[in-house]
Amino acid sequence: MRLQHKVAVVTGGASGMGRATVERFLLEGARVVIADFNEATGQALFDALAEAGYEESCSFIRTDVAKEADVIAMLEHAERAFGGLDVLFNNAGVGGAIGPLTETRVEDWDYTFDVLAKGVFLGIKHGARLMRAAGRGGSIINTASIAGLSGDGGPLVYSAAKSAVISLTQSAAVELAPDRIRVNAICPGFIVTPLADGGDPEGARRAFAKGQPWPDHGRGEDIAGAALFLASDDAAFVTGEKLIVDGGLTAAGPELSKKFPRTSARDSKYSGVTRGSTGEAPDLRKLR
Repeated sequence: MRLQHKVAVVTGGASGMGRATVERFLLEGARVVIADFNEATGQALFDALAEAGYEESCSFIRTDVAKEADVIAMLEHAERAFGGLDVLFNNAGVGGAIGPLTETRVEDWDYTFDVLAKGVFLGIKHGARLMRAAGRGGSIINTASIAGLSGDGGPLVYSAAKSAVISLTQSAAVELAPDRIRVNAICPGFIVTPLADGGDPEGARRAFAKGQPWPDHGRGEDIAGAALFLASDDAAFVTGEKLIVDGGLTAAGPELSKKFPRTSARDSKYSGVTRGSTGEAPDLRKLR
């Protein structure tokens, strides 16, 4: 078991890539805190895992990663429940602001950056403090995206936030290296999750598989495998890296607006913000 005796926290851990990672970490011997904004899905996952025999190895805490007090409480919960922190996966995310740049509201920009960028900053800040105090190093993993690597890889505000995550990852890796705290990012491509499938997982599977060189759509388990590598001692000399997991999409050039015209911000009929699998409704308005 590659994570035996390790304590891990996974934000956005109740669904999609986070849930797949929680389940994989548990299989690999870790004790895992599931942190998620959506209390209903978080509690349901904990109940299912407890029934499967993991009651003593996992715990759930509702967490808004954009609030510093919640992030502190999440990590204190991990310390109380399992005695420390070895792995922190800053994975919580939302689709965030969509629509043309000229129609984007400041509050939608702020919401997107609060969850996607500030949430990662807060996780690194307080996770590093806990790891440094324990003196045994650790692994911090951040979910970025291929959207942060180019100008046509995703919605503008989402892409900007994910680019910030990549830069933050690299800078934090340099600063925390003397403490033996590794900081890396995963850049997923098309992964079929509740956040990304628009309520049509089968349609997303077909579309995503056609939009990349690799013939199969991406799954949460693919990201979980990458997270396991970065969390484990197999990645002991890996820090400051952005690990692209996208079925060759970036190698071919995303050009999402050409492959998926409905995603083009310039031609969008709507502007506003989406909130992923948080349980909260989107706030969209139709453009004239």
